[in-house]
Amino acid sequence: MQKIAIIIAIFVSGLLNAQGNYENGMMKAFELWQANNMSEAGHLFERIAEAEEGNWLPKYYAAHVSILSSFGETDESKLSARLEKAQNLLNDAMTYSPENPEIMVLQALLYTAWISYDGAKYGMTLSGKVYATYAKAQTMAPTNPRVVLAKAEWEMGSASYFGQDTKPFCKDVERSLDLFANFKPESEFHPKWGKERAEQILSNCN
Repeated sequence: MQKIAIIIAIFVSGLLNAQGNYENGMMKAFELWQANNMSEAGHLFERIAEAEEGNWLPKYYAAHVSILSSFGETDESKLSARLEKAQNLLNDAMTYSPENPEIMVLQALLYTAWISYDGAKYGMTLSGKVYATYAKAQTMAPTNPRVVLAKAEWEMGSASYFGQDTKPFCKDVERSLDLFANFKPESEFHPKWGKERAEQILSNCN
């Protein structure tokens, strides 16, 4: 009986230690990100993802960092490497959490990064995928603030590209802020970004 108790204690201790390592690692990665150390943050999220089999969140954030750092990149080989890495991470995240609107938002952003790099080359093939991805995410999670915001920003960008009025989409950005005010993430590490971006876009609307 005593041996069983010892085995259980060791097992529980191992679980707690692993959980502590995960939480500490994630917090450190977010600190690096906030300090604008994007590359280091991305590498740390990737290392956490390797250790956290079945957990979509580290892969999601590793992909997010790669996608964001791709906007404005002028070297196609660097852009391709970052977005290919991000796509592989998203594919893995989707195997752990299929039909996830948060992951869909990043998938649409990845397509947008390609279009932003060369609209003439990638716009025709990927714009439809962006619309379809946001439409599916909105159907699944109509009150998710990141879904509402990202879709509105994409539609604003498209309208601006074609010389159309962007004001009609400001109401969706404003709605996203209302949703952010009431949004409760499932855990401290689940996505909660976007509010500051919504405020910035809305200030330009006004």
